[in-house]
Parts: sequence; structure tokens; C-alpha cells
Amino acid sequence: MKLGITGHRGLPPRVADRVRAELNEAISRYGASALVGVSCLADGPDTWFAQAVLAHGGRIEVVVPADEYRDGLPDWHHAAYDELMERASRVHRTGLADSDSHAHMEGSKLLVGMVDELLAVWDGLPARGYGGTADVVAYAKDVNVATRVLWPVGARRD
Repeated sequence: MKLGITGHRGLPPRVADRVRAELNEAISRYGASALVGVSCLADGPDTWFAQAVLAHGGRIEVVVPADEYRDGLPDWHHAAYDELMERASRVHRTGLADSDSHAHMEGSKLLVGMVDELLAVWDGLPARGYGGTADVVAYAKDVNVATRVLWPVGARRD
């Protein structure tokens, strides 16, 4: 089974801890040794998901939205990104150069097209910019990819 991830970045620490626990619990239910997790490896849920898949014995595939994607991620995240890229069984690229909202959405479309199910760390609110989590969830719905929303009860992004 291929399971993908989309989710909000920059979560407050208390919400982040709860999301990590929910991701870990969700992945443990999939028989992770046969699981392939697909992620863009952004800081936050994308990375926590990939780490949990690997910790449970699964494999990861990475979608790189743009050639300059890594450079647009926070400097403090580069080491985790690089480590997970090295552990990826496959890397898929959009072929786009600039890491902008268009490329991020194209990467998400590529990811959704490869998975059997999508986990969405989503607060249920509209996207704050094109290519945000809400847009990815809407796209998955449009192309009939099962989506499971993970969001801690009572949690807020800000």
C-alpha cells in the first residue's frame, strides 16, 4: 500500500506533539512493513510521517516539487531532509525549477496520483495560499483518492 501525506507546517509545539503521536498511531495500523510512505519532506508533518514510516519498517518515496525546493525550506530542517532523501527508495521530480506555490501544488498532485490513500494534517480551514493543505485535500477528493484527516480535537494553528 502507498500512503501519502499533506499537512500544515509551522504548528505550535503542543499541537506538533499531538500530531506526531496521531501520525505514529495511524501508521502503526497499516502493517507498516509493507507500507510505502510518499512525502515531499517539508518540515513538520511531511517529515514526521516519513520518519514514522521508516521507524515502523516501511519504505519512503520522495516527491521533489522543484529543483530549488530544498533551498526554500528552513536551514534548520536541511539535515533531516538530507537524511530522509538518502533513505528514500525512489525520488520523483516534477521537473520544475522554481520552488513556488505552483510547484508545490504540482508536487502534491504528483504525490496524490501515486498513493492509495492520503493522510491530511488539516484543520479543516481554507488554504492560506495556493497549494496549501486544503487545496491538496480538495484535489484528492476530485480524483477520488481516499483521504483521512488527522487533527487533534481542540487544536489551533495560531
